[in-house]
Amino acid sequence: MGVPMAGYLLEAGYPLTVYSRTAASRQKLVALGAREALDVAGCVRDAQVVFSSVSDDDALRSIALGPGGILANTPAGGIFADTSTVSSEASEQVAGEAQRAGIDYLRMPISGNAASARKGEVTAMVSGPSSAWDKVRPLVETFSKGQVYLGAGEQARVMKLVVNALVVNLAQTMAEALALGRKGGLDWDAMLDTLAQSTLASPWLKVKIAALKEHDYTATMSARLILKDIDLMLALARSLGVPMPLTANTRQLIQVLVGEGFGEEDYMAAVKLTARQAGIGEWKQ
Repeated sequence: MGVPMAGYLLEAGYPLTVYSRTAASRQKLVALGAREALDVAGCVRDAQVVFSSVSDDDALRSIALGPGGILANTPAGGIFADTSTVSSEASEQVAGEAQRAGIDYLRMPISGNAASARKGEVTAMVSGPSSAWDKVRPLVETFSKGQVYLGAGEQARVMKLVVNALVVNLAQTMAEALALGRKGGLDWDAMLDTLAQSTLASPWLKVKIAALKEHDYTATMSARLILKDIDLMLALARSLGVPMPLTANTRQLIQVLVGEGFGEEDYMAAVKLTARQAGIGEWKQ
């Protein structure tokens, strides 16, 4: 998701230096006018604002901490905004180091996926110093349709897990409901069209319905990757004493999905697995 978001910053005229472990990602942005860096330190050395987008806690620590990391090489007074989905514990560790380095740290997880990022239709959930957010907001508005400031601490990390808890449980619920309807004799396209016009309709649901009509399970977030998010939800729930039995059961179902060979497909491949378990077989008419 970082590549399309960075592209909007370039389109808006902001000078940008980029680094990614994937050379192809760097080259896409260089072609749009970005300056290429070959490591994290080189990317941030002269930066006023640093954005990062990585996969998990370990990846955040690896780019943020240590002598070659963001916090050791960004000039004091700079702003570091991380858009990843990570735990509050990892985020708090980075926050402590940022404070010692004299750098404002914004937690800014993104609601959306690569497809919505390409359209500039993601939502930024933000927490951290409000003065830093005031400075960064015009940049964030270039690549997002919505921005929500939630507080001075780790609130944005929690909010992202709240959103994803609804998403992942709804995906499994959809898989079961669609299997019920299909085996009950409903036409596949008619069933999906009805859902798209129902009181349940949402931007997320409409995007998933469009893919389901084409039987397209290309990963916007893979089943394997979303397990990481579910584990973050359940770990937070344990620490807060919040029961999440539905989410715990969904986690087991997604693990089965991975074990059945759908790990690199979109998590909505739960639809295919539930169809198989229901004895339906091929979904297409």
